[in-house]
Amino acid sequence: MIFDLIKNRRSIFPAQYNNKPIEKEAIEKILEAANWAPNHKKTEPWRFKVFMNGKKEALGEFLSKKYQEVDPKPKQVKIKKLQDNPQRAATVIAICMQRDPNESLPEWEEVAATAMAVQNMWLCATEMGIGSYWSSPGLIKYMDEFLDLPEGEKCLGFFYMGYYDEEPPSVARRPIEDKVEWLE
Repeated sequence: MIFDLIKNRRSIFPAQYNNKPIEKEAIEKILEAANWAPNHKKTEPWRFKVFMNGKKEALGEFLSKKYQEVDPKPKQVKIKKLQDNPQRAATVIAICMQRDPNESLPEWEEVAATAMAVQNMWLCATEMGIGSYWSSPGLIKYMDEFLDLPEGEKCLGFFYMGYYDEEPPSVARRPIEDKVEWLE
């Protein structure tokens, strides 16, 4: 059931991934799920850049070097994490959003549509037994230095994916009643 899938979706981090590769067909299915996200005025603003093999290593190098360049007091642990996480993942997907050139709707709606596309990816990956995690480091504002982003496109984060062995922990949520006001 979709409700169970939604409740069982978890962030699975790169440190939890094993070394099993993800088949290209599985990645394509996950991306196809993204393509069916709702979006206003049919702008379909989501864009994805799939990093595999040596490109993951190059991404880690870029992120760790950029961090050391922009942070006056870089932490060794963070340098290593930025460098290693892309390599620990079977695949890393840059989550990008292409702004409607006509600006026919507010930008937040296109960001929201892209987020819904990522939720579709996350649910599809969960169903397939693939762990995933959306990371939005402050360094994404520099991704135009690493990626060839067309005008109006910006990076919103990275979707790390990999198979994992350990069962994710169950999570409790506060009751929905605490977050809803019924107006009659």
